Formats: sequence, structure tokens, C-alpha cells
Amino acid sequence: MAALKGCVSAICNILPKNINSLGYSLQQVRNFVGCRVLRDRKRRRWAKQYAEERLRLVALKRNNILPKEIIELAGQQIDETIPRQTALRQLTPRCVVTSRGRGTVLRWRISRFIFRDLVDYNKMAGVQRAIW
Repeated sequence: MAALKGCVSAICNILPKNINSLGYSLQQVRNFVGCRVLRDRKRRRWAKQYAEERLRLVALKRNNILPKEIIELAGQQIDETIPRQTALRQLTPRCVVTSRGRGTVLRWRISRFIFRDLVDYNKMAGVQRAIW
């Protein structure tokens, strides 16, 4: 254990004390994690957790062949045991860069502003602006 500590301290002594001298500057990274993104993550986690049970109960509830009592029991069990936020329609396709909830290009999961900027400066392979 002492040999391991000595090795780690020797490596730390070799590295420069100032990180900027390595060529890497400490630059501010924008992180757009807000309450809406956290809420969306929570809903996605819940949707994944309750997906199988929800699918079974909804199939029972929408079945026309089963007796009314079973359909009503399935509806009651959905209301009591499964949170409403687990429905797939509650999930908003958000931009992974800006966390914008509207105007998202679904194929790339980014907002239209970011998409246009990336395409304008040729940073997306295989995509170009329309030319008339």
C-alpha cells in the first residue's frame, strides 16, 4: 500500500501544477440542465420502469371480449398503482444541447436552431442546406 502511495505521489510531482501550461484551459462549459430536463429524465425513468405492467393493464382495459368487471378492475389498478407520468405521451422530445422542448428535429434529437447552425458550417456529415 505504501508503494502505491509513493507511486501516485511521484506521478503527481511530475505533472505541472498549472493545468493551463499543458495546453488545456479551464473553459466554462454551458450546462442547460434545468427543472424541465430533470422532470423529463424522471418521466423517462418511470416510463421504462412501469412499461410492461402498464402495457398489460391497458391491453386488459381496451379489450372488448372480457367481462365489464375485469375491465373496470384493470382501470382501477392503472389509476391506483401506476403514476400518470409514465404515459408515453407525457415524454417530450427535447434537444440534447439546449433542452428546448419545441422545434426538435427528431432524427438527430437537436433543436432546429442548433441543426441549422451545424449544417451551415458543415459540421453534420451527409446533410446540406437546400439550394434552389
